[in-house]
Amino acid sequence: MSKRSIRFCVAALFISVICFSGVSPSLAGGLIAYEIGTADVGLASAGYNARAQDASTVFTNPAGMTRLEGAQLLGGGQIDYGNLEFSSGSGTSPALGSDEGGKAFGSDGWFLGGGGFFSYSVSPDLKLGMAMTGNFGSPIKYDDNWVGRYYAQEGTLFGLSFTPAIAYRVTSKLSLGGSVNAMYGIYKNKVAINNVDPRYGDGQLKMDDNTWGWGVNLGLLYEFTESTRVGFTWNSQVDLDFSSQAQFSNLAPGVSAALTRKGLTNSTIKVGITVPQQLMGSVFSQLTDRWAVLGSVGWQEWSKFGQVQLGIDETLNPKSLTQNLDFKDTWHFAVGAQYRINEPWLLNFGIAYDSGFQDTSSVSPLLPADAAWRFGAGAENQVSKTFLWGFAAEYMYGGSLDTNLQSDHPVALGSRGDLVGSYDNIGTLFVSAYFNWTF
Repeated sequence: MSKRSIRFCVAALFISVICFSGVSPSLAGGLIAYEIGTADVGLASAGYNARAQDASTVFTNPAGMTRLEGAQLLGGGQIDYGNLEFSSGSGTSPALGSDEGGKAFGSDGWFLGGGGFFSYSVSPDLKLGMAMTGNFGSPIKYDDNWVGRYYAQEGTLFGLSFTPAIAYRVTSKLSLGGSVNAMYGIYKNKVAINNVDPRYGDGQLKMDDNTWGWGVNLGLLYEFTESTRVGFTWNSQVDLDFSSQAQFSNLAPGVSAALTRKGLTNSTIKVGITVPQQLMGSVFSQLTDRWAVLGSVGWQEWSKFGQVQLGIDETLNPKSLTQNLDFKDTWHFAVGAQYRINEPWLLNFGIAYDSGFQDTSSVSPLLPADAAWRFGAGAENQVSKTFLWGFAAEYMYGGSLDTNLQSDHPVALGSRGDLVGSYDNIGTLFVSAYFNWTF
């Protein structure tokens, strides 16, 4: 085996290890994150499809691989901290207690993410690549006895993508690329069941399933000049069809009998999640030796998302185990800049905005997310022609969201109760470090 083939195999093994450091979750602007442990964190995604400066372009726009020399490997790690806490209002049913749920994001607010990206030059015009990362989903976990436990206790949805890619330089200005998105979906949902009789405490309903979904990513990169280029990408939707038997536990005899009469205790819950299709266009322009500007505009079809909420409205007269949640399409805008301090050091800056995808006056505690602003900054150091490293930070601000969920009957008669309150000053801090090698 040649040295080049050995390097390829080592790189492929290394990238496989890196990708399992975690999935980068989002708390606002939909559930697709642009933060995957790369320089895009510091740019707040500005120039996402047109930058093509390192191996992360395999994922963001495969056509950009034609700008990379030799074989390149980028590995990035990321630490996320989310501020997501519910504040109960006076309209919440007193029988639900006073526990407000704690820090509902990740593990007490913390979560790990990252990704691995590899580009290989078959020839100057033909490139192959592989990316492994997760940019879809959200981890939500409340205290088991919180006031909204009959609506949600835990909701975990992740999509981990494996994307083999190819790119070809058609002309000196135009490059085309594409990849297959093999997404491994992970879904967990847990909700408390009102047993009515306080002697039994709460029952519980759980759903847990993993599945694969498939999609296609297409990219185009057009270089007007050596200093100015535009990139366009289309990511198809990915269907994740989760299915699991309803898992009940600790049900009071009367509640168990009511569910059995309705045929719900042995029912199969099917949750069809559609990772939305996306369109995005980006621009990169090197204005001077020191300054470059970047921008992006994107659209995501969240109206086909299809998330459902588990739960039972009236445990003594149950009708269904699920309830549909409605969403709307979103828009994404980003602007940023790069400033070269000197030959080894480059600074990144960016601001972005994602429009809301649900009604902010009555959000579900399963998905307390909506519109978001992103503010990023970072720096990278070109140590040599074959190695660079960088770090970046971004703060995503999601504002405040209200929850106003009403039940037809009191908690004492088996309902979920009235849940009224707000999530104030939602925000997530992303901190990443990455390394890019050229072989």
